[in-house]
Amino acid sequence: MYVTIALPYNRSEAEPTSGPRSKTPAEKKPFSITVMIAPAPQPGTNALPAQYRPGNHNPISLWLAAISGALGGLLFGYDWVVIGGAKPFYELYFHLNSPQLQGWAMSCALIGCLAGAVTAGALSDRFGRKRLLRLAAFVFAISSAGTGMATQFTAFVVWRILGGSAIGLASGISPMYIAEISPAHVRGRLVSLNQMAIVIGILMAQVVNWLIARPVPTGATPAAILASWNGQFGWRWMFGVTALPAVLFFITTFLVPESPRWLALKGREREAVEVLDKLSGPGYARHVLEELRSSASLEPRVPILRELAAPGVARALLLGIALAVLQQWCGINVIFNYAQEIFAAAGYQISGILFNIVITGAVNVAFTVAALAMIDRLGRRFLLLTGVAGLALIYVVLGAFYRLHLHGVPMLILVLAAIACYAMSLAPATWVVIAEIFPNRIRGSAVSIAVTFLWIACFVLTYTFPLLNAALSTAGVFWVYAVICVAGLVYLLFRLPETRNRSLEEIETGLFAGKL
Repeated sequence: MYVTIALPYNRSEAEPTSGPRSKTPAEKKPFSITVMIAPAPQPGTNALPAQYRPGNHNPISLWLAAISGALGGLLFGYDWVVIGGAKPFYELYFHLNSPQLQGWAMSCALIGCLAGAVTAGALSDRFGRKRLLRLAAFVFAISSAGTGMATQFTAFVVWRILGGSAIGLASGISPMYIAEISPAHVRGRLVSLNQMAIVIGILMAQVVNWLIARPVPTGATPAAILASWNGQFGWRWMFGVTALPAVLFFITTFLVPESPRWLALKGREREAVEVLDKLSGPGYARHVLEELRSSASLEPRVPILRELAAPGVARALLLGIALAVLQQWCGINVIFNYAQEIFAAAGYQISGILFNIVITGAVNVAFTVAALAMIDRLGRRFLLLTGVAGLALIYVVLGAFYRLHLHGVPMLILVLAAIACYAMSLAPATWVVIAEIFPNRIRGSAVSIAVTFLWIACFVLTYTFPLLNAALSTAGVFWVYAVICVAGLVYLLFRLPETRNRSLEEIETGLFAGKL
């Protein structure tokens, strides 16, 4: 709840103030308010006084700033999935004929993701969210061009790792930036724009791969594929196209405002109010500034590691890490990164596989749109619990279908059902919760830690799939993911709070009160 310190007073005579002030005897009234006067809304409501609610001052500016920040997610999605369509061709070009080399080619970018995620928090706290988004855009552009021009496998890996560092930066900073500019009642939708951009980037990569790749004749030998245009040049264009949206992202970072909460954290309150005024109106700007001052007065001035270990913050950090790991170990990214093997095991040829991959991307986008409509209405907790339970059930059936050697449309339907379930739950809600649950002063560092664990989990998932697939078969792998989903469901049932319609400062106050 909001913290208000007040003596009994006549509400009809009260005026808003952020602190005590001296009054002449004629001005004195029988009350005193020392922190803030906004009545505290109950969790799960939107009961701010009318004069403090986000107005229609310039909602277009708010949405444009959020969309611009989400472009980092678009590049994240494109760069992460483009490799799946290029995989049949660059593996032949670089003669990657062992599960270890194939797994390394797919997962090497995660080393960069990890490096980017580890450094994102400290760098964004020092230099601001906007500058780090600009850096990510620049690195995206040069790494995509470098990957497309690589002639040796070592160079390919180096450029992929560099591109991964941009993914690591964008994956943490984009949702955090959007959360920090967003009013509580639309924060879920706006932060979910980042996930929407990710899935649009995924779909773009899938469509581009499908359009670039020339049809592969049924029964074509590896030697014929290697000698074809696809094997020599097509996969290069798949990677190089990323430079175009990267340049657009770079340009937009000069047009959006800095995070008002970062500005306030740096003592630049006047600039913070100007940004909030532009995005949500003057009344809401004053209200947020009062909350920031109030929450800042409660924050313990201790070293960052001690603060992260404080009981409320530690619980939030553990929750953020658990959600980040579960989002990866639920197994859905295997479907995107190893779509070739999954659909080949279901009986599809290469051209059919590329088309099916496009269908998975379209379903991903459609159900992410549905999540945007529901996340502020139904809440983060409901979507996450139902989504994890749904994935566990689908994986059990999917594994059984693989064990029974069922091919064709039934397999495709189950894969699409898994993607739909993930797109409506773990995909957007994980980023929203991670961006919401940490105090303002340490949000950059805490988000960075959670996202670092996300990329560690993603590396483990991506690298181990070829090995697990060889040892357990595809059916066994999906059953392993089902068990992980059940374990995650049990944890979330007991540890996941609802954060919808609560301001970031209200959530922070709940941390220190032990109510999160």
